[in-house]
Amino acid sequence: MSVKPRMNRPKPSATADADQPFVGPDDVSALNPETALGEPGSFPYTRGVHRTMYRERLWTMRQFAGFGTATNTNGRFKYLLEHGQTGLSTAFDLPTLMGRDSDDPLSLGEVGKCGVAVSSLADMRLLFDGIDLGAVSTSMTINAPAAILLAFYICVAQEQGVPLENLRGTLQNDILKEFHAQNEYVFPPQPSVKLVVDTIEYGTQHMPQWNTVSISGYHIREAGSSAAEELAFTLADGMAYVQASIERGLDVDAIAARLSFFFDVHNDFFEEIAKLRAARRIWAHVMRDRFHARDERSMKLRMHCQTAGVTLTEQQPMNNLIRVAYQAMAAVLGGTQSLHTNSMDETLALPTERAAKLALRTQQILAHETSVTQSVDPLAGSYFIEKLTNEIEAKAHAIFDQIDAMGGVLKAVDRGYFRRCIAESAQAEQKKLDAGEHKIVGVTDFVEDGPPDIDILQIAQGVEDEQVARLKKLKASRDQAKHRSALDRLRDDARDNVNLMPALINAAQADATVGEMMETMKDVFGAYDGGPEW
Repeated sequence: MSVKPRMNRPKPSATADADQPFVGPDDVSALNPETALGEPGSFPYTRGVHRTMYRERLWTMRQFAGFGTATNTNGRFKYLLEHGQTGLSTAFDLPTLMGRDSDDPLSLGEVGKCGVAVSSLADMRLLFDGIDLGAVSTSMTINAPAAILLAFYICVAQEQGVPLENLRGTLQNDILKEFHAQNEYVFPPQPSVKLVVDTIEYGTQHMPQWNTVSISGYHIREAGSSAAEELAFTLADGMAYVQASIERGLDVDAIAARLSFFFDVHNDFFEEIAKLRAARRIWAHVMRDRFHARDERSMKLRMHCQTAGVTLTEQQPMNNLIRVAYQAMAAVLGGTQSLHTNSMDETLALPTERAAKLALRTQQILAHETSVTQSVDPLAGSYFIEKLTNEIEAKAHAIFDQIDAMGGVLKAVDRGYFRRCIAESAQAEQKKLDAGEHKIVGVTDFVEDGPPDIDILQIAQGVEDEQVARLKKLKASRDQAKHRSALDRLRDDARDNVNLMPALINAAQADATVGEMMETMKDVFGAYDGGPEW
């Protein structure tokens, strides 16, 4: 899976220092037609993927939500929709993320703690009870078991009578970044990518409005990467998925328009804006020049952004409101299509309703009170922004070359390249903090004594007990012959190397659980041992 996008590349320029106190026309004079700004909505989309951007349609305000049981989270979903949220974003608990059932011995103590517990189709029904899936856009942040959760969602939509072609939303389903940063993998890289392509193929055939992969830099950045590494690793993963899909026999213009991207928005205000602009420009050239896409929609990088969780502090948590507001502004000025703003209390616990509402109000104030939506691209032409965009793009291309020299993304995973880079960047940042070169208000400077004076959301033990009891009841009452037959079909299809989505939907309808389906596939695919440390 090579990542070579051969095209004209901007040359890196020297970073401003004491001898270069300002940026001027000379810093951007080398712009050529391949890197020029152009118009918003026109190739290479540096200035945004839509001609009018937010003047006619705001970004989607999508707050991450999920805790306790499916019933608990269903209530939070309805609360957020009632307060003006325009899309749902689902956080799953750690057992679900790792493909384990709530009653697995390794799940105990974690059920419902960092997200909602979903082990079966019955849980998915409860999660979206009273919510019309044909009228809402839903994001699901899950990776190793992503195809299973998509199967559950499809089953609920069918039970509601919603045609699959009407479903709108996004499945994160980006397994490659798990090997780089987040470590929530189960199967080895090759079969893991095969499962991703299965969902891409199924979505292309049946769910034309659904984004089957959200290629994520967020977790890479949260693990400690630099902005340039986040950008390069994310786009390299995207190229790997496109290449694997083409090798499956899929047409690039049939799949590319339904790929989306997910970026972190960190504290360096202008660097983050430049990163998002560079992402669109690189991707446009990659899709046109390397993959020979013909449809302009294939060349438009559409993105979701989230403010940086790693920048939030336990100390003086009210300060997090300000951090989130500035990061949200950077995402909007960078041209995002969808935005999640973190809640101020997320370093302490899952967000309370009050904190979640304030995070949503941050976006609403930005959209409706600041007038930033009235200019399509207010920072275009800024010498500083254009220079930064060129610099971060040049750094990304240098990283592509390194990945390519190793034989592509999967070979680089095998060699521990991504983990090594992230660890080295995290260490470098920590050294700057230790030396006082970077400051964190309330932590390294302007410190106050005493515990944070805010309410904390507590997840009671009864939540886990309730979830486990309901799951055990389901396992005891289901049609055992139908269940066994469905898992046998899934195992056979995995061995035959066919698309597994139909078998997963069949297993979901037979009340097979997340853990059971994952174990069945593990019989064929094996389990990943984590690979080399570096």
